[in-house]
Amino acid sequence: MKHAQGTFEVKLAAQPAPPSIEAAALGRQTIDKRFHGDLDGSSLGEMLAVMDKATGSGAYVALERVTGTLGGRQGSFVLMHSATMTRGAPAMTITVVPDSGTGELDGLSGTLVIHIDAKGAHSYTFDYSLPLE
Repeated sequence: MKHAQGTFEVKLAAQPAPPSIEAAALGRQTIDKRFHGDLDGSSLGEMLAVMDKATGSGAYVALERVTGTLGGRQGSFVLMHSATMTRGAPAMTITVVPDSGTGELDGLSGTLVIHIDAKGAHSYTFDYSLPLE
């Protein structure tokens, strides 16, 4: 297992929801990220979310395609997010979608963790593996 770390900036933009999503009171956003560090690249994706502002509880799911260089190897892969917030306490899982790696990242697997400091700066740690070269 290899370990990558670095920082990223993210832009979320609310999107109009189709009637079925709007009726379910779900929010829809696009994701636009720029990664720095051991993972150098960008991603685009989509998120569905729900939040109860009174309790601080909610959830989101998302998919994002990352394109760039990881550990000196170039390609792309897809990350799948699944997260809940229970009265303000987060629980998040972000994993590489199996067989989504392309180029030199073919066969990539792993788990990414997002860290947000007190000032709102975002960083990541990424434990991953690749097939032998």
